[in-house]
Amino acid sequence: MSFKNKQNRRDFLKKTAISAAAFTIIPRHVLGGTGFIAPSDQLTKAIIGVGGMGRGHIKYPGSKLLAVCDVDSQHLQKALSIAGKDVKAYDDFREVLLRPDIDVIHIATPPHWHALMSIAAAQAGKDIWCEKPMTRTIGEGIKVVEEVNKHGRIFRLNTWFRFRAQFYGLGTTVKPLKKLISNGVLGWPLKVTVSGITGYNWKFYWSGKTNLKPMPVPENLNYDMWLGPAPYKPYNPERVHSKFRGYWDYDGGGLGDMGQHYLDPVQYMLDKDDTSPVKIEVDAPQQDYDAVGSWRRIVYTYADGCQIILDGENKDKDAAYIEGPEGKIYKGMKSTIPNLQKVIDSLPDPETQIIHFDESVRTRKKFALNESNGHRSSTIVNLGKIAVRLGRTLHFDPDKQQFINDEAANRLINQPMRGPWSL
Repeated sequence: MSFKNKQNRRDFLKKTAISAAAFTIIPRHVLGGTGFIAPSDQLTKAIIGVGGMGRGHIKYPGSKLLAVCDVDSQHLQKALSIAGKDVKAYDDFREVLLRPDIDVIHIATPPHWHALMSIAAAQAGKDIWCEKPMTRTIGEGIKVVEEVNKHGRIFRLNTWFRFRAQFYGLGTTVKPLKKLISNGVLGWPLKVTVSGITGYNWKFYWSGKTNLKPMPVPENLNYDMWLGPAPYKPYNPERVHSKFRGYWDYDGGGLGDMGQHYLDPVQYMLDKDDTSPVKIEVDAPQQDYDAVGSWRRIVYTYADGCQIILDGENKDKDAAYIEGPEGKIYKGMKSTIPNLQKVIDSLPDPETQIIHFDESVRTRKKFALNESNGHRSSTIVNLGKIAVRLGRTLHFDPDKQQFINDEAANRLINQPMRGPWSL
């Protein structure tokens, strides 16, 4: 392709990225009433970001892959070798969004791209499957919720422990815990301690390295597009691909990467899907301006007195996972409640959720973990990240979604984006 053609394509994309908001594409099977998707009319999808996570979803059942997109040509080649010849490769996600034959956009990029791509996909009439964490900042999450609802799209956040699979290291699914809590068996308020006792051993990993030296950008990587809205900093391999989690500009260390897996089920169990903690206390060493460091302890407190404790150093080795005035639950469902299993069996099940994304797309009913409750559990993660960065206790208004009398903390809610990217 000539330089002139590249320039024309850029101009075209700038125009079409804006005009994409003017139309909405609803797949034909969405409008039917039978709930049946014929082989010739199945969900179609594209994956944006085909590093390790994105490539892991190429063969995901229930949909037909039409396109893959990445700013690293080596990633694209690996993805195509798995996906097959009928899948088309792109290096600019805006070109993918222009295709009317794609129903679902799966976003598997680093988190600093999640909000921009989710919003652009919603404006282009696409449904969205987004990897965790949902967004890198609280402000980005607020905007994603607004745009997904404004354009009537279906959104799925890809963490699943609130509705299936055994919760990390605890030896149980979330359902029996939800039944106990919702029916008041443990009393109120509750304290949930997430530590090494539940397999929570990621918190000191993915710390970044400081004083990175500038290095040449590999020919296979469009580093400027990889950075996108993030501040420009010279290329170093520590910043990209599997190492990016260690830098505030792109994620938030182990808390940013894995926090939503651990905290979303807790939010669901405590019935906090429409609110956020009001107080965040932290014990952490001073952080570098660029590289994410470790932390020791984060305590979240809700307005009703419920608490979530993240025990980074695994000091509370004998702590119950869930503790209330009427009882405690430990790893492996050991408990101070007599005849615990009989009690659980006697309780009503939680409200039914839609746990298959294709069902949500067909019926246009919200997925179990959607933009709204996903934003709230992402906010727990982002509140912790801000407290760690600032190294002090924060007070938060969950309705206004602003910190109280704290300008420095509020500046981290809506962080500036590098032009031409903006929300």
